[in-house]
Amino acid sequence: MSNPRVRRIADRIQVVVAQMLERRVKDPRLGFVTITDVRVTGDSQQATIYYTVLGEDADLESTAEALESAKGLLRSEVGKQLGTRHVPSLTFVPDAVPETARKLDEVLARARELDAELAARRVEQYAGEPDPYKKPREEGDGDLDGAADGADEGSDAEPDDGLDDPADRR
Repeated sequence: MSNPRVRRIADRIQVVVAQMLERRVKDPRLGFVTITDVRVTGDSQQATIYYTVLGEDADLESTAEALESAKGLLRSEVGKQLGTRHVPSLTFVPDAVPETARKLDEVLARARELDAELAARRVEQYAGEPDPYKKPREEGDGDLDGAADGADEGSDAEPDDGLDDPADRR
């Protein structure tokens, strides 16, 4: 349907059929119908009308019967509204999009359950110590050789280089 004229015809058919089903077709078998899409062949001879029905499978079957019985009335009204020489024949097809969406929702819900189950089983363990940051030493932290000043050979304190430190003059 790359032709803009064919697309306009399809859009117009969708509007006309939806209005007719809402206002003029009074069949009790007709459920809550939504026209989801209309596809017209390139020569405008065939129109496939996709619809959905709110409810159960029994509603879908009875709605399909009601649409087939109202097909003549709908086609004549489409012909009047379109004003074209040839009126396309109408074919009603239940739309598979809601069923596909329901199946996708089920698959996504199952994936969410599996993710939650996996997250519950996973225990967070960090490499190394629980607190990886070094803390400043405090006085009396149990030096190995018992030196209280902490300036022995294996410590991180600066070696005495013999230079005067301005802080020592005070």
